[in-house]
Amino acid sequence: MRPEAVAAMEPFLQGTFGNPSGGHAAARAAKTALETAREEIAALLGARPSEVVFTAGGTEADNLAVKGGARRARAHGTGDGVVTTAFEHKGVLASCERLAAEGFRTTTVALPATGVVDVDTLLAEVDDRTVLVSVMLVNNEVGTVQPLDEIASRLRDHAPRALVHTDAVQAVPWLDVARAAAAVDLVAISAHKFGGPKGTGALVVRDGIVLEPLIEGGGQEGGARSGTSNVAGAVAMAAALRATCATREAEVARITRLRDRLVDGLRSRVPDTFENGDRAAKVAGNAHVGFRGVEAETLLVALDQAGVCAAAGSSCSSGATEPSHVLAAMGIARDDALSSIRLSLGFASTGADVAVALEVVPAAVARLRAAGAAA
Repeated sequence: MRPEAVAAMEPFLQGTFGNPSGGHAAARAAKTALETAREEIAALLGARPSEVVFTAGGTEADNLAVKGGARRARAHGTGDGVVTTAFEHKGVLASCERLAAEGFRTTTVALPATGVVDVDTLLAEVDDRTVLVSVMLVNNEVGTVQPLDEIASRLRDHAPRALVHTDAVQAVPWLDVARAAAAVDLVAISAHKFGGPKGTGALVVRDGIVLEPLIEGGGQEGGARSGTSNVAGAVAMAAALRATCATREAEVARITRLRDRLVDGLRSRVPDTFENGDRAAKVAGNAHVGFRGVEAETLLVALDQAGVCAAAGSSCSSGATEPSHVLAAMGIARDDALSSIRLSLGFASTGADVAVALEVVPAAVARLRAAGAAA
C-alpha cells in the first residue's frame, strides 16, 4: 500500500470505528469520513458523488454492473443481448455465463494478436436488443488499452439503449480514467491496483442508471449495495487515488523506462524470447513475455525461489495446464501461451528490481532449457 493510504486508514481501524449508518457521534464521524472519501474519488474519476458505489473490489463491481444492468433492462422490456470480449477479466466473463444460463443472448468477441479489440468486429455483434456491452479499459494480462471512446460513440447508432461497462481496474495507475471513460455508463475500479487496500473497490454508475442489486439488506449505497460500509477502506482508497493522480505523469514516464529496459534486456539476453501484445498499445507497467521451450509454471517456481515474483499466462486445473484465456482469445499459439509470464511494475518498482530480474530470469530460463535438453 501507498504510505498515504496506510496513514489515512489507520484511525478508522482504531478509535474512529463507528458504523456510518448509526445516529450517534461516532457514527456521524464515520459517515462524514465516508462521504468525504466518496466526494474525492468522484472528483478524480470525473463523476458526481452520487454516482460512486463502494464495493468489496473490482470483481464485485464488475458483477454488479454486468448482472445488475442486464437484469434491470430485461425486466423493463428493453432487451436481452449482452456483448463482451473474450479476454475480459473472469469477473465479467463469469457474469456473462450466469446471464446466459438465465436466458440472455451473450456474445464474446475474439481479438487480434495485438490485444486491441477491432471495433467493427465488436459492433457487428450488437443489435437493437442489446442491453449491455462490456469492454475492459486495460487488459489485466497483456496491458493493452482499448478504444473505449470510439466504442461508446459508435455504439449509440447500433444499440442506443445499451449500457457501456468497462473494467478499469488495471487502468487507474496509468491513465486518466476521468477522460478515458468519460462516455462510459459503468466504470469499475479496485483500490489495491493503485496502492490502496485489498477488498475495496467502487463502481461508477452514471446518474439515471438503475441496477438490480446483488446484495440486499439495509439499503446502503443508495440501495445498490447493502452492507455495513468499509469506512477505513474507502478513506484509504481515496488517499491512494489522490496520490496516484498527483504523480501519474512522472510515474508513467519512469515506469515506461524501467519496463522497456526489462523487456529489451530479456530479449537481448535470452534467445527465442517474444513479447505478447503490442507494446505501443500497452500501459507502462506491463511486461508480458514468453520463452520458447520453457514451461511457464516451472519457470515461476524457479523465479520465486530466487526472489522474483511473477505470474503465468496459464493456470492449473485438475492437473492439466491450460493456456491463458486472454492469450487464447488473441490467437496466440498454445505452446507460446504456455511459455509466457507476466512481470508487473508499479509505483514501488525500482531500477534495482529490474537489475535483479535481468540476472535471475535469463539464468533460470537457461537452466530449464538445459534440463529439458538433457532429458
